[in-house]
Amino acid sequence: MKEELISADFAAYFKNYISMVEEDDVIAALKKATKKLKKLCKLLDEENTTYKYAEDKWTIKEMLLHIIDTERIFNYRALCFARNEQAALPGFNHDEYVVHSNANNRSFKSIRKEYFAVRKTTILLFKSFDENMLEKVGVMSGNKLSVLGIGFVIAGHQQHHINVLHEKYLCQ
Repeated sequence: MKEELISADFAAYFKNYISMVEEDDVIAALKKATKKLKKLCKLLDEENTTYKYAEDKWTIKEMLLHIIDTERIFNYRALCFARNEQAALPGFNHDEYVVHSNANNRSFKSIRKEYFAVRKTTILLFKSFDENMLEKVGVMSGNKLSVLGIGFVIAGHQQHHINVLHEKYLCQ
C-alpha cells in the first residue's frame, strides 16, 4: 500500500518523505521511528543540542521541536481528512515556527519528553482510523494527500531530519 502512495498524484516532497520509510505498515513505521530517535537522543546532551553547523541553520533543539510542531500539524490534518473535512487546509511557514519556538530556552529533556508524548498520541490517532478513514484524501498547502500518506510523511519527515543530524551535526 505504501508503494501506491509513492505513485499516487501527491506532491513530490511528500513522496520523498514516504520513500524514506522502509515499513509498509504505518504504525510499525511510527514505532520504528520512535526507537530511532530514542537511540539518537542517547548521543546528545544539553550542551551539544544548542550547536548549529552554520549560522543560518537550526540548533538540534530547534530541529527536534520542528519535528514535533510538524507532527502536530500533520496529525490535525489527518484528523480533518479522516472526519471528511472538505475545506482545503492552509500551509505553515516552518521557519517562522522555529523562530518563535523558544526551543533554545528550554531544556533538551523537556523537548525530548514532549516528543515522546506527541508520538504516543500520533500512534493512538492512527490506530483509531479504520481502512476507509486511512484512504480519505484531502488538500493541504494546495496539495492532495491521504490520511495514510500523512502517517508515512510524519515518519519520513523525521527520518529526513535524523539523516541531517547524522550528516551535519554528529558526523557519523
